[in-house]
Amino acid sequence: MSNLMISAMVDELPLAGAVVAVAASAGLGLTYAALSPTSQLFGRTILAGGDPNEAALTFDDGPNDVATDALLDVLARYNARATFFMIGRFVRERPEIVRRVHAAGHLIGNHTQTHPWLSFQSSRVIRQQLRECNHALEDTIGAPVRYFRPPHGARRPMVFQAARELGLKLVQWNAMGYDWRPIPAERILAHIDHGLARAQRQHKGANILLHDGHQQGIGVDRSASVQAVEELLRRFHREAVRPVTVDAWG
Repeated sequence: MSNLMISAMVDELPLAGAVVAVAASAGLGLTYAALSPTSQLFGRTILAGGDPNEAALTFDDGPNDVATDALLDVLARYNARATFFMIGRFVRERPEIVRRVHAAGHLIGNHTQTHPWLSFQSSRVIRQQLRECNHALEDTIGAPVRYFRPPHGARRPMVFQAARELGLKLVQWNAMGYDWRPIPAERILAHIDHGLARAQRQHKGANILLHDGHQQGIGVDRSASVQAVEELLRRFHREAVRPVTVDAWG
């Protein structure tokens, strides 16, 4: 809601109504800051670089049996690196998959221990979620973790503070496949194409959100996402789009 619209409402309403209107507008603004992937109000997040010929494939909610390994095979065929934001409790259950991702040269990031909505959690829980996931990852791969994606993109100032304490940079996205839904590869690609077109108009690279797992457990079918990634990489090769990992942007 614009300042002009708020002023018009204040002129038309009695004082109590005006206060409610302004409070509602402020609430909408805070909701946008907490949940919009592109908002920078609460703190800087990595979205994408300024080269429209760069694209980052990022995968949330793994590691996941079958799907993560299948993605590694596809990425290897196209000599492409990707970024995997992993859930700590699944890292503890499937450390061998995590090590394969790391050994293949992909970037691994923190996606919390159990995938809660961090914007609604206490400071203690936020710190615990980030710390426990970092420990799980670093114990498994023997290397520091420097990037973090909040589940659902949800954050508030305390999330940024907890991330800074661990030396983590927040990463969001500017294109996504909506592949947490049970949709076929064609629809995943259509959603991504919408984000790619928007990034091109803004003269930016594309930070593409996809999923190799699911927050509720290991074993979910992500074959449609794997198919979509193979088609994307085929296009990238044909159109000279360079796959990058998010550390290329900050």
